[in-house]
Amino acid sequence: MNAREHRRAATAELAAAGVPSPDVDAALLLAHVAGTSVGGIVTVDELTQEQADTYRAMIDRRRAREPLQHIIGHVQFGMVDLEVGPGVFVPRMETEALLSWALEAIADVAEPVVVDLCSGSGALALSIADARRNAVVHAVEIADEPLRWLHRNLSRMSDQVADRVEVHQGDVRDPAVLTGIRADVVVANPPYIPETAELPVEVIDHDPPLALFGGADGMSVIGPMIATVAQLLEAGGEVAIEHDDSTGQAVIEVLAADGRFDSIVQNHDLAGRPRFVTATRTTTSRRI
Repeated sequence: MNAREHRRAATAELAAAGVPSPDVDAALLLAHVAGTSVGGIVTVDELTQEQADTYRAMIDRRRAREPLQHIIGHVQFGMVDLEVGPGVFVPRMETEALLSWALEAIADVAEPVVVDLCSGSGALALSIADARRNAVVHAVEIADEPLRWLHRNLSRMSDQVADRVEVHQGDVRDPAVLTGIRADVVVANPPYIPETAELPVEVIDHDPPLALFGGADGMSVIGPMIATVAQLLEAGGEVAIEHDDSTGQAVIEVLAADGRFDSIVQNHDLAGRPRFVTATRTTTSRRI
């Protein structure tokens, strides 16, 4: 078979296995094997036997619903290429809306200090540090395995970026997790999926549960984390918290109830779905 026939057969197999985007995944895996871009696969006529065997093995893994990013071994987030695999949450493209917000929030800050809570692979922390070379970024993660991936990705960054990122292991529900640090911006992509939610095989079988689930209502981490955010932020500092489609109002309510935040706003991603809530740290407490 030529490359086009390999792709056509792979697409049919992936579709039969229930893979959500069979043609896209078949193309991405073919491009990976051929060492080209997706746009470049039209110039690939034949695969070597080694390439064909590798492609066959990768398609079999994808048929079994292993995440595409695990098979390829990396994912693009913003302008940063991240290594990912078993034990770490795969960053989602939708979270790039939060990244864009964060970069805009620090645009006029001369030397911003940013805290990334529940950092996982380091997607937000490293992307912010890469985009703003004069920022100091603190990445907080509780679990050992994601921390290994975070350090691995940090080691792939330039010294100019890596030297301005500090990694901390700790529980974001503890207000003392980063004692002595005051931030201009806090970003958080915490575990927020309600435990009863139905999830794709790729997620439920391969993303770590600790990174996914936020208790019965999706708020078991976000709720206690608000005190940590208030402790970290300078007066006038801003926070963005990603959340489940169903919990935007709950996030707004816990921020309001804390009494140390105003300008609380629901934000949407490019698909128009409620994606994250932003708020500003006040100078006084107005607990309700």
